[in-house]
Amino acid sequence: MKALTASHILVDGHWQQDTVLLLAAGKIARLIAKNDLPAGIPLTDKGDGFLAPGYFDSQVNGGGGVLLNDQPTRAGLQAVADAHRPYGTTSFLPTFITDSFDGMQRMAEAVCEARARGFKAVRGVHFEGPYLNRDRKGVHQSHHIRGFEEKFLDLIATADLGAVLVTLAPEAVGTDMIKALRAAGAVVSAGHTNASYEQTVAAMKTGLTGFTHLYNAMPPMQSRDPGVIGAALEASDAYCGVIADGYHVHPAVLKNALAAISPDRMMLVTDAMPPVGTDATSFMLQGSEILVKDGRCTTEDGTLAGSALTMASAVQNSLAWFDLPLEDALKMASETPARFMGLEADIGLIAPNRTADFVLLSEKGAVEEVLTAV
Repeated sequence: MKALTASHILVDGHWQQDTVLLLAAGKIARLIAKNDLPAGIPLTDKGDGFLAPGYFDSQVNGGGGVLLNDQPTRAGLQAVADAHRPYGTTSFLPTFITDSFDGMQRMAEAVCEARARGFKAVRGVHFEGPYLNRDRKGVHQSHHIRGFEEKFLDLIATADLGAVLVTLAPEAVGTDMIKALRAAGAVVSAGHTNASYEQTVAAMKTGLTGFTHLYNAMPPMQSRDPGVIGAALEASDAYCGVIADGYHVHPAVLKNALAAISPDRMMLVTDAMPPVGTDATSFMLQGSEILVKDGRCTTEDGTLAGSALTMASAVQNSLAWFDLPLEDALKMASETPARFMGLEADIGLIAPNRTADFVLLSEKGAVEEVLTAV
């Protein structure tokens, strides 16, 4: 057994002092008062740092020069994990955007292999598409967008994929398929959609619990037509992912959304692409060149194509834009996405039996160190 402490440790949404974490077999065994530390247990003291749970990003398309659609392999997953880890991300959902079913199968196989080999950073998989609305496709390839396939249910139900997130357009799939996905164990999120308010509410009644990159690839909310955004802001039991990079959504709009739904339901995602962890100024996305300038990823005509955002930057942007205390910004990067995916018994909190993955921060939320106990 080992022990870890810092001047401030985030426990149940509050900063505790004079607290020690006892760690064993990669898990948090107990939290005790510093004065109660048994003799003989080695203690690592991180001094004046702020210790929080490692970040969990539910939408990661790539990093370290790798696009997972191009490299749906264990090596590809490792490269992406290595690129994001220095920015505080200790767990993620590798994300496979709209593509062929054969590619989806390869992605599932890679995730299964990684998990079987104990690669704990990979918590499952996010299939963003292909069951989307072509009118809201963004950079997703139109010829791969298609109607729902029954064989997809078999793919996610029979494989040991961990937590499965499926982004779809509710109006393109229908409530029966949402029910079937939930029965197969998937978490269902609305994205790349033209769904009406009524269609979205009906989808939530049958199992839809998330909204993928809120405001992006969906119609704007209007006074007489609230649409999918209005349904998302109104819901009390659904979660909204947001890309807090200053390009996808204006900070003022995100601040208003946060006032409506709170850090308990808003979660930070990166929608990250291959440039994360590199100095690349461009990359290829399914045959198209994507340009990267000042952290903004676009096609030649200016269409946004994911991001070069990191979770570390998303947290610091949230602190700067939303007038939040550090603990609430951190909740959106760890506890809230963990609850969304049903993983809060293992990650997202500093509590007994959780994975011992931590991020050490400055008082202003800058990542100073990423820690994993073994």
